[in-house]
Parts: sequence; structure tokens; C-alpha cells
Amino acid sequence: MAHEITVPLLPCGSIDEIVEFYTMLGFTRTYYQVRPNPCVGLRREDFQLQFFGMPGFQPEDSYGSCVVIVPDTQQLFEAFAAGMREAHGKLLVSGIPRMTRPRKRKNADHQSGFTVIDPGGNWIRIFPSPATGTTTTPAAGKLAKALENAVVLGDSKGDNQQAAKILDATLAREQDSAPAAELLEALVYRAELALRTNDPTTAAEALTRARAIPLTKTQRSQLSAHLAGLEDLEAVLKPTP
Repeated sequence: MAHEITVPLLPCGSIDEIVEFYTMLGFTRTYYQVRPNPCVGLRREDFQLQFFGMPGFQPEDSYGSCVVIVPDTQQLFEAFAAGMREAHGKLLVSGIPRMTRPRKRKNADHQSGFTVIDPGGNWIRIFPSPATGTTTTPAAGKLAKALENAVVLGDSKGDNQQAAKILDATLAREQDSAPAAELLEALVYRAELALRTNDPTTAAEALTRARAIPLTKTQRSQLSAHLAGLEDLEAVLKPTP
């Protein structure tokens, strides 16, 4: 047989919080039940998820996770990001819920993936299909290699503290010799890790260093995705009016 469909069934504390969050991302509710057990179904085109409510459930303790294969990770990220910006005026980059940016994953054939951590603490891991994803070669520079390892720890495992230690050690050694592109990407990611660990001072310092990197017009064009990430993080650090 072929054309099977799998719909993940994931835990949460409140199905209403889940509905609000995924509606922000462009999903529509397909099913809703409160009794005898709370559960809800959500859909965005062919992207389907279902959730069941558990009284007293703690999102921080969740092991809920699934992998979603999509044609274009960047396009879906931008759609999700637009919903977050409209609802919150910024991306949600720390705490629960939050979303990571598309980045090459050393542990996924260097394909670009991102993760949505929803109000239930579920990790929705989004990667490109083999037919559309582009596999890149491993990083060559010392800072680029350190960044690859940090991304695996921070974005795949959720160990933000260890990811930050890896980057800090290599940045201290390579910041004066690393290529501008590698330095910018590493500093922007370091700022994001700082926000995830509730360290806005370090985040601001990393973003200031990133802004100070001299870039040519061509480099700015090539690094547009990283510069967009820098702007998103600066928006997070802005004081609330």
C-alpha cells in the first residue's frame, strides 16, 4: 500500500492554548472535544496535528516530538514568523512557546531545519524532503565547525548552556581571524542562545558585535537571512512600550 497518512497525537496542558497558538501559525481547527477527554485536531494544508489534554501537565517536562517533512523550510518558517509578528510584534525565541530559525543541521545531512516548541512543550521538528532539500558540505573553518556543534546541542537537543560554552570558547580564539560571514552567523546564534537562557545583557553584546562587522554590499545580500535574524533578535530586546 502507499499514500499512508500519519497524524501525530501529542500531549498538552490546555487544548485551548494549543488552538490559540496554532491558529496564529495559520492552522484551522478540524476537531474539538472537551468530554470525556479533551482533544483537538488542527490542520494547515496537509500539515496535521492532534493534541490531548492532561490535567496538571507541565510543558517543561514534555517528551512530545515529531518530524514534519515539507517542500520548503524557509517558506514555512516565514509564514509562521509572520503570524508571530502580527500577534506579538516579534518572534518568540525563548521560553515556551518559541521557534528556532532554519539552520543547517550537522546531524541531518547538513539540511536546513527549524523547530517549533508549542505551548505543550512539544518539539515539532521541520525538515525539507529529500527531493527538495539541499545537502551542503561540512563546515571548514574552526568557528563554522564550532557553530555546527552548537546548533546540534541548542536546536536539536535543547542544551543551550553547553551550546553557548562551545561558541564562547571558539569566538574568543577566532573572532579576529574568522571570515565575516562565519563571525556574523556565530554572533547572531550566540545572541539567540543568550535570550533562551534569560541573559539579555550577553545577547545585546553579541548583537552589537555583529552589527560592527564590516560587510560589503555583496556580503549583505548573501547574508540576508542572518541579518534578518539579527533584526528579529533586536526587536525582542526592545523595551515594551
